[in-house]
Amino acid sequence: MTTRSCPCGRPEAYAECCGRYHSGAAAAPTAEALMRSRYSAFVKGDAAYLLRTWHPRTRPQHLDLDPRMRWTGLEILGTTDGSAFHTTGTVTFRASYRGGSLLERSRFERVEGAWVYVDGDFPEA
Repeated sequence: MTTRSCPCGRPEAYAECCGRYHSGAAAAPTAEALMRSRYSAFVKGDAAYLLRTWHPRTRPQHLDLDPRMRWTGLEILGTTDGSAFHTTGTVTFRASYRGGSLLERSRFERVEGAWVYVDGDFPEA
């Protein structure tokens, strides 16, 4: 039996990596871990997790994911802060999908101790 690596690009199996965050068994310890888990949630179509990890101030009422979207890879380009010692952080990444890619600098904050996604901007390549 082969174990596939997590969609976020880490070598661990999904259940031991982002799957434990999606199930609620653990919370992402860093902004980067949350960003990776959110990417995996897009891959898996887990809108509930995406909404749950969105800052209450910027969270949409609902999220409609396109089931035809095929995410194909994640590349972390840089991080600023976002560790256990910070209350804010940023993660710049490129998420590839069939037919293109998305470059984003995401902002994260802690709310009641948990990392949440605030918003992002799209820097020029």
